[in-house]
Amino acid sequence: RKTFSWGIKVPNDEAHVVYVWLDALTNYLSSLKYPDKNNELYRNFWPADLHIIGKDILRFHAIYWPAFLMAADIEPPKKIFAHGWWTNEGQKISKSIGNVIDPYDIINKYGLDQIRFFLFREVPFGNDGDFSKNAIANRINADLSNNYGNLVQRICLFAVKNCNSLVDVSKKYTDSDNELLKFCEFNFSNYSNYMEYQQIDKALKSIFEILSKTNSYVDEQAPWELKKTNANRMNDVLFITLNIIKFTSLMLLPIIPKSANKALDILNINLNERNFSFMNIKNQNKFQILNPKPIFPRIDK
Repeated sequence: RKTFSWGIKVPNDEAHVVYVWLDALTNYLSSLKYPDKNNELYRNFWPADLHIIGKDILRFHAIYWPAFLMAADIEPPKKIFAHGWWTNEGQKISKSIGNVIDPYDIINKYGLDQIRFFLFREVPFGNDGDFSKNAIANRINADLSNNYGNLVQRICLFAVKNCNSLVDVSKKYTDSDNELLKFCEFNFSNYSNYMEYQQIDKALKSIFEILSKTNSYVDEQAPWELKKTNANRMNDVLFITLNIIKFTSLMLLPIIPKSANKALDILNINLNERNFSFMNIKNQNKFQILNPKPIFPRIDK
């Protein structure tokens, strides 16, 4: 730049100075102990698979930074993704307006996972979005409390009260069971593709389509009625539903890790099995359920 004098003067053109970006951008490498390319940090984390930045600094990260790296014979990031901006109740967030959002206040009021979920679910990642307290409450109540949290609570509590907390492996799958399980597998395939391309709102939509369909399945199968007439079928319905709770909780782990882990705790899932290597919708392990506590209290508007 040549609008100010402080900085490193450009050789052969002292009207220009090298501005802060050269220094600032090298922090990505220096944090990995560069120039030692043989250390574990550098080998594990460079080049970055995905570099996420704000859209206002895209030019510096998509043009200058790769140019610096290639000039130094260093591989640039594999992908760069620019996220959007948030407004607050329809207004641009500004210190002068005084509508800055205190993250600690908003997290204390709604919960960290709840805010994470809202930010990713409300608008396509990369677009601008509006941050409103009414929208937060609606999203938390509809998706997390009524859909996911309610399914975990009512199925696990039913299993504790009516099955002595133990749900055995299903011996037989009906057509409706297989239809639901195929739907889960199809949506997980969509989820994986969406996450690969940072379409996180669509990935979350895939999860909640599974949860909505599963809640309908539970209402149709009515295990509370099966308890009186067909205990084996009741067990099968519970087993399938618990598998789907596990399945969707694993899918939710990257977005709401604390809450998804609470659900997995209730299901007694081993810590080393909480990853995508265990995404088998027809799990062959019985469930020993712990007494559940509500994960997502409803938000009063």
